[in-house]
Amino acid sequence: MAKAPILTPQADDFPRWYQDLINKAELADNGPVRGTMVIRPYGYGLWERMQQEMDARIKDAGASNAYFPLFIPQSYLTREAEHVEGFAPELAVVTHGGGKELEEPVVVRPTSETIINDYFSKWVQSYRDLPLLINQWANVVRWEMRPRVFLRTTEFLWQEGHTAHATFEDARDYAAYIHKEVYADFMINVLGIDVVLGRKTPKERFAGAINTLTLEGMMGDGKALQMGTSHELGQNFAKAFNTSYLSKDGRQELVWQTSWGSSTRMVGGLIMSHGDDNGLRVPPRLAPVQAVVLAIKGDDAVIAKVREIGDQLKAAGVRVQVDDRTDTPFGRRAVDWELKGVPVRIEVGPRDLENGTAMLARRIPGGKEPVRIDELVGMLPKVLEEDQALLLAQSRERRESRTTDVKTIEEAAEAAVAGGWARIPWADLGPEGEAKLAEQAVTVRCLVGEDGSVPESDDAPGAIAIVARAY
Repeated sequence: MAKAPILTPQADDFPRWYQDLINKAELADNGPVRGTMVIRPYGYGLWERMQQEMDARIKDAGASNAYFPLFIPQSYLTREAEHVEGFAPELAVVTHGGGKELEEPVVVRPTSETIINDYFSKWVQSYRDLPLLINQWANVVRWEMRPRVFLRTTEFLWQEGHTAHATFEDARDYAAYIHKEVYADFMINVLGIDVVLGRKTPKERFAGAINTLTLEGMMGDGKALQMGTSHELGQNFAKAFNTSYLSKDGRQELVWQTSWGSSTRMVGGLIMSHGDDNGLRVPPRLAPVQAVVLAIKGDDAVIAKVREIGDQLKAAGVRVQVDDRTDTPFGRRAVDWELKGVPVRIEVGPRDLENGTAMLARRIPGGKEPVRIDELVGMLPKVLEEDQALLLAQSRERRESRTTDVKTIEEAAEAAVAGGWARIPWADLGPEGEAKLAEQAVTVRCLVGEDGSVPESDDAPGAIAIVARAY
């Protein structure tokens, strides 16, 4: 009788496969309150690596980290009408504290544009105070009706950047810089996901923004996932909070602003972009553990050798873990590491030791081969970079092969429902066509130029709409 698979095959039930993988790879559990999650150590290790890579890029962009309160006076949100209308259905509101009814209800932070603007209005006095570039790593709460771990949770972790500038052009250019040089660079070159950079339609952009730039990734089932966004806020929040400065000419001027964010949703994107029926496949540049050295048996000489290999790889800059838990069967340990998607396993047993070799198992392309132990340190960096490049190439090939150029709304909907993306001229689709697609749970993910660039306006000539079903 055939042995039951550890994970539900993707082809049988992709959502079930996703949930199985999160459980079996020990990434997260559901929290006690509907829509919340407990991120387990290995899953949090992935998020920590994302934080580290992103934080370095954000600081290179000139932003500094700060922290703002979790609780926001409800009146703050009402100052910007479009903003409060956009978030109203998702708000968690506290009405009692300390056993008493509060004089004013407070909102649990859904995003921080309002409270940060309250402080920007105090901190910005002169053109010399600009640009003001702030980022915070925090949790936010948005009451989620259809939760799914990492993808849509009531509470999630993220970074949110908020900036104030003297001119529209400075704010526009900074939002575009974050979009391309921070987010796209990280997602393409570290996550190995070939995201599409585009502009949201007016219907889909952030509440209170004048423009939203997005990064959309195609998941293994052909659906789209919004991986991050960068917004031009114009002067909407500056007007609401009187965030102004004294210009060089001695006039009081309103600032121009941006906000931008990415979240633990990227962990879900990582899983659905690169995972297969055997588990996760973690890009080597991201992986908390790039290589695990396994002792096959509890032989003293084997244990000593795997620890020696671990020390050598660590000294060479490889993120390595030694697995010498020989009281647990080797097969079980190997499967666990495969589920977790560690890029490389180096397996050593008594016979390997006699031959001066180890078995090198590569998770991303698959397969095993014996290699000389004394060659491991020299060859491993090259192997890891090859596998990083392979994941990106596979992500790009999937998106390109499952994207169809169409001419009609019906063809666009058909391509999306079939599990792919459609490209249709925005002039042929327009807001009316966008509304018709929504009736079939199909959305315009973004607008791109004919050459793949980001359009400068919502009605830019030649703009192409990317149409898909989405998470």
